[in-house]
Amino acid sequence: MIVGTVGHIDHGKTALVRALTGTETDRLKEEKARGITIDLGFAYMPAGDCGVVGFIDVPGHQRLIRNMLAGATGIDLMLLVVAADDGVMPQTREHLAILDLLGISRGLVAITKADIATPDRIAGIRNQIDNLLLGSALQGSPILPVSAVTGEGVDELRQRIASLAPEIGSRPADRLFRLAVDRSFSIRGAGTVVTGTVLSGSVRPGDELMLSPRGQLVRLRGLHAQNRQAEEGRAGERCALNLAGIHHEAISRGDMILSPALHAPSTRIDARLKVLASERGPITQWMPVHLHHGAAELPARVVHLSDDPIPPGGEAFVQLVTERPIAAVSGDRFVIRDTSASRTVGGGVLIDLRAPARRRRTPARLARIAAQDCADDAAVLAALLRQPPNHLDPDAFARDRAIPPDRMARILRDHDPVLIDTPRGRLAISRGRVAALMATAQGALAEFHAAHPHFVGIGLERLRHRCDPLMPAPAFRALLLDPAMAGRVALDGAWVRLTSHELRLDPEAEALWQRIEPMLGGEARFRPPRVRDFAADLDRPEDEIRDLLRALSRMGRLHEIGRDRFFLRDTVGEMVEIVFVLEADGPQFAVAAFRDRVENGRKVAIEILDFFDRHGVTIRRGDLRRPNSHRRHLFPRDNHTEDKDFSGGESSPVGRPDFKSGRGCQTVPGGFDSHSLPPEIEEASS
Repeated sequence: MIVGTVGHIDHGKTALVRALTGTETDRLKEEKARGITIDLGFAYMPAGDCGVVGFIDVPGHQRLIRNMLAGATGIDLMLLVVAADDGVMPQTREHLAILDLLGISRGLVAITKADIATPDRIAGIRNQIDNLLLGSALQGSPILPVSAVTGEGVDELRQRIASLAPEIGSRPADRLFRLAVDRSFSIRGAGTVVTGTVLSGSVRPGDELMLSPRGQLVRLRGLHAQNRQAEEGRAGERCALNLAGIHHEAISRGDMILSPALHAPSTRIDARLKVLASERGPITQWMPVHLHHGAAELPARVVHLSDDPIPPGGEAFVQLVTERPIAAVSGDRFVIRDTSASRTVGGGVLIDLRAPARRRRTPARLARIAAQDCADDAAVLAALLRQPPNHLDPDAFARDRAIPPDRMARILRDHDPVLIDTPRGRLAISRGRVAALMATAQGALAEFHAAHPHFVGIGLERLRHRCDPLMPAPAFRALLLDPAMAGRVALDGAWVRLTSHELRLDPEAEALWQRIEPMLGGEARFRPPRVRDFAADLDRPEDEIRDLLRALSRMGRLHEIGRDRFFLRDTVGEMVEIVFVLEADGPQFAVAAFRDRVENGRKVAIEILDFFDRHGVTIRRGDLRRPNSHRRHLFPRDNHTEDKDFSGGESSPVGRPDFKSGRGCQTVPGGFDSHSLPPEIEEASS
């Protein structure tokens, strides 16, 4: 258990800690010379079977609130100190308000300097304290007169603190390790040492840890917990960590030492903010403040998520935009003060560490924030799966709430969502949502096939936007490939169809295609003949060749890169791979680099890259292009798949097809999909 002394300057906090523990917490030369506490002080007291109680002695001066806040986060029990000669003072009120904002709900009150006060004066101070605590978490707390000079009441206070230790108990250990650094120094023969309060989890010598938000890996050589050498540091303990792999000057107060899995600093955080009733006016939009979180202090701005300013005493959801990243966890407490650091404005709870910069005030977004404003991880997971966009990344969810892998696995087992593996990680979706999504997809496909019977399928992106535009494309594709959809929906590259829908060529057209196909492949696949060349070589009309190739393009066998220039689908997939190979030489590439790879002329290379630009596979900036990994899946290679049967059989129509009108193509079971549609129904690539 950690006890924090709070109260006005010169009310005897340090003397009281010395009387309780025998330790002088003022360690700085300036503190001893001026007789006031400037920085945090630490002491320890045996507590019988409950081990050791740690004390954090905080400064009481108004200008040193930042130092007080650096130690306040780790407090379990508040020891409010009020001097008998002064009574309740401004920092008494501010310290109490800060601890209330930080959620410290247990405490004791000590009336110090009782040896110089009359019984009537002590009774008057009691009344002041009762009025001060009215409506706060400390209302009804024991009030004990004490004197560090005569020892009056010190033993009773010590016993009270020791008796509360088992009631408060240890902090839950079902979280990953985090320690808020309040000091960093070097010891000869040991190296870098940091001290702080363990906010969650546990740690043992030899563990690999991360300095966050800097992002540097360190190793734990050894540790002291509650001022004793230990083999384990646990949540709620004051610990000193001896770190390897880093110099102490690289670590600052406010940094976090944490499990590497938790390292994901943030600069935009949605939060619930409570404004103190003593604040002078409402919180305005983009109001600059000093944000205190853990032992860190940094500039930030408060962004309203509602239309109205937050009045004094009010509470609302806000977005905190910080000047530099912070290492936080959902559920952490924070305090904000004005930019002059002269008063505390309010505080609250951090909710969503991945807050968006746009559309942050929509009803759906506010509902999602409200769903996360809960300490029960399982309840939050269930609520998020019910809220748009009805899916989440379970690994990011566990990271942002410091949930260990074994506990997260239990939560997922209990709620049994559908888990989808995507290139960007896993995605969890409720089973009810998946069933509804797939039913919508099948309905949309049936509608499309009825309206466009002569086209093999609908674009994957177009179908996704019809069904659920908030679903990431890789996850939507994975859902369509799920075995549960087998036999109902077929997916080939970026195009989707019902398995009951297929286009086939009649025998005469198929025979002509069998003569053309070899001329599009082989070593000359990057330099295929144009329509006029096929017409000359095969002694057939250009229009017939053109219509056939465009029909095959709709059927997914070819892509028309430029007018009358067709490439096999697998060849286009191979050229996409070449584009991403060029990325290894630099983020952008010129036409010449691509031309040399495909051993083609500059004009054809430009036509190919323009085609990729239109589909978003490449993004052009002047004369250079960069690959877009988000669209790489649009043109997969399929040279390892079996060729589809184009013989037509008994179900094929008799006679030559009219490819322009679609006559001669027939919908039959089986088949494959298309990668490109004619302009009249081609979807936007974005």
